[in-house]
Amino acid sequence: MPNRTTQPAKLQGSTQNYTWDFLSNLAPGETITSQTVTMSVYSGTDANPSAMISGAASVTNTSVVNQKLTGGVLGVIYEALATVTTSLGQTLAMSSFIAVVPDLP
Repeated sequence: MPNRTTQPAKLQGSTQNYTWDFLSNLAPGETITSQTVTMSVYSGTDANPSAMISGAASVTNTSVVNQKLTGGVLGVIYEALATVTTSLGQTLAMSSFIAVVPDLP
């Protein structure tokens, strides 16, 4: 079972960066060597949740996974799953629920 993190809601018309910080799961000197983020629907209906992923996930400060998300279906709650492999051979996962809300007027 992956760890869960809290993420802000996403405005439907925005493209914004989301982060997952794995530092507390890493040993001293251990770094992330590969990373992916996948999207699935937790609540609501979206036939193609992976369309929210914009570009490839990246890493900053050797422990923080970054992923741009775009679009999404209004009112749907998505589960974003960040999975990493580390320099010491660990495979770690962290998930977040992200709600898509109306754009600001």
